[in-house]
Order: sequence, then structure tokens, then C-alpha cells
Amino acid sequence: MNTAEAITTEYTLDDTDRAIILATQSGLPLTPRPYHQLADQLNLRVEEVLARFRRMAEAGVIRRIGAVPNHYKLGYRGNGMSVWNVPDARIRHWGQKIGALDEVSHCYHRPRHLPEWPYNLFAMVHGHDRAAVEEQVNRIAELLGDDDLGHEVLFSTRILKKTGLRITG
Repeated sequence: MNTAEAITTEYTLDDTDRAIILATQSGLPLTPRPYHQLADQLNLRVEEVLARFRRMAEAGVIRRIGAVPNHYKLGYRGNGMSVWNVPDARIRHWGQKIGALDEVSHCYHRPRHLPEWPYNLFAMVHGHDRAAVEEQVNRIAELLGDDDLGHEVLFSTRILKKTGLRITG
């Protein structure tokens, strides 16, 4: 679970919300029914847990709940952030297309910082080695066609933290 950097609407966490966040900020239980286990652990109904997650997501307290794989342990050693200069009018279209590719774990829009940084679309590409990543990036460039106004690949050199903001009791 990732905590948003800025809460988009006014929302006050109560003790139950805090308990849910504390119980899940290191991950959901790895069981077939994680929300049921969480509800049992917190002495809540599963419907209450799910409703609170929904409200916190709608308010921007949390952005998403998703798997955070360790690509290195899965054999993907060539991890590269591809950065693209694409026409602003097409950013949503290309973000959705590129983000849906199997080799891309996440894709997002970022502002340009001209003249030094012309890139506005970022896509994390994973491969077993750098050559595989470069091959995937070349396929993305072909997909973009004339909308590829320039790109680079920034390869990972170490694993950074893979967690969001943490709260304490």
C-alpha cells in the first residue's frame, strides 16, 4: 500500500483507519483471503475493512494497493527507466498503451524541465539483462513511431526502498 504524498480531500484518520494502515503498511497477509485475515486480526467485519480502504483511496490517503515484486529475486537484472519525449496531446494515449505492456511495471507522466530535460513520459522496463531491456525499449520506440521525439534508458544500479510513507502507532 502506498500513501499519497498529498491528501486530495480533507480526511481525518480515526483509530480504526490507523490500525488498518499500521497492519498493512508492510504488506497484506500472503493468504488466499488477506482481507478476511486482516478483519479477524483487527476484530472487524471484512466489509468494514474494504469500505475503509475504499474511502481512504477516494480521499487520496492511499493511492493503490498492489504487489511490489522484487525483480532482482525473480531474475530480472536489467531494469531500466525509459524516459520519452512524446507530444503532450498524446501523453494519456501513450501512457495507457505503454503501461499495459507486459515488460513495463509502471508508466507515468512527469513535467519536462526544459531545456535540460525534455522527457514527459516515464516507463520502467524489466528484462533479464540490459540487452533485453534495450530490445524492449526499441519495440516501444517502434510503437510510438513519429511520436517518439527522443528517449533514453536510465539503468538501475542498486535497489532503492520499495515502500511508501510509514506511520507509527
